[in-house]
Amino acid sequence: MFDDNNIRDKLVFDTTIFKENSSCDMLEQYNSSFISPHPLNTAVLFLVFNRLDTTKEVFRAISQAKPPRLYVAADAARVNIKNEVKKVQDVREHIMQNINWECEVKTLFREKNLGCKYAVSSAISWFFDNEEQGIILEDDCLPSQSFFWYCEELLIKYRNDNSVYLISGETHDSEFLGLNEDYGFCKYPLLWGWASWNRAWKNYDPEMQDWQENRNKLIPSISHYKPTLNFWETTFDKMYKREIDTWDYQFAYLLLNNGGKCIFPKCNLVSNIGFGIDATRTSNPTSEAANRKRYEINIPLKHSPNPKSEEKVNKFYDINEFSKKHFIVHAFNKIIYKLLKIIFGHKKTFLLKNYLKDKLIK
Repeated sequence: MFDDNNIRDKLVFDTTIFKENSSCDMLEQYNSSFISPHPLNTAVLFLVFNRLDTTKEVFRAISQAKPPRLYVAADAARVNIKNEVKKVQDVREHIMQNINWECEVKTLFREKNLGCKYAVSSAISWFFDNEEQGIILEDDCLPSQSFFWYCEELLIKYRNDNSVYLISGETHDSEFLGLNEDYGFCKYPLLWGWASWNRAWKNYDPEMQDWQENRNKLIPSISHYKPTLNFWETTFDKMYKREIDTWDYQFAYLLLNNGGKCIFPKCNLVSNIGFGIDATRTSNPTSEAANRKRYEINIPLKHSPNPKSEEKVNKFYDINEFSKKHFIVHAFNKIIYKLLKIIFGHKKTFLLKNYLKDKLIK
């Protein structure tokens, strides 16, 4: 825990924060300051590559939080991409030249490009080889200040709960479901700003070597929505065959295969600012997932998770985030959704959409 001197030594950050009423769609914006309850005691891993603009914004947030130990991992430039060597070097130099608080710094700067799958997963393994627990941010995941203390409080509380695999700072519209608790649980890992423990990561396998052995038992257990089952079976097949260069679906596999849980906040604490042509997988800048509003959450948290909320949120993600649809159906739905938002507003349209999906998708 924290000593009395640290608790009295409060840090203040000038930010735009949101006053809580009952749920996130009712947050009232006002100009004020987030006051931390104590100096941050948790290490941060910062995963970067070649995007200086987003790196600067996220690093500014990390600098405000002043973690006592900072880990920086960066993949090397790709040999076939023009001018990437300079971009990668500029990112590394900016970070190393702007660490303006007292902290221990460790770096993992690759000399040969490993690609998304191995560069990220090996960096996280390196981090947890050195830390029992910690916070992980990629170069396009911009956190609110309270995100850091939210993670720290929950890392301590659930340190010995082996059913909890990670703590996420993101919420994908699930605030419209009216979650009354400060945080809830879901079965999927939400990885735009998160924290975890070495005990949870140690069984991560980038190759998913036991997929064929587990597929027949695992897939039916994920959901009763067929499009969701189709999505995960297809995705895990591609990962096993090494057809997708990424690291995160394997973490989803680890959770789903072991009944693990992800903690998520009542309101969104992290915004993905990296959507655009330079992004690896988030190339559409008009996506509804891009640049979501960030909020501050009250610290200390109220610890009152509700099992009914967990069931509701799992259903939400099954229907909205992890369903495999034909692209024509997807495009048609998007047009109809935009028209309904103009007529009824965001919240009513969102609730109507989920009600109809729940009745129609099987």
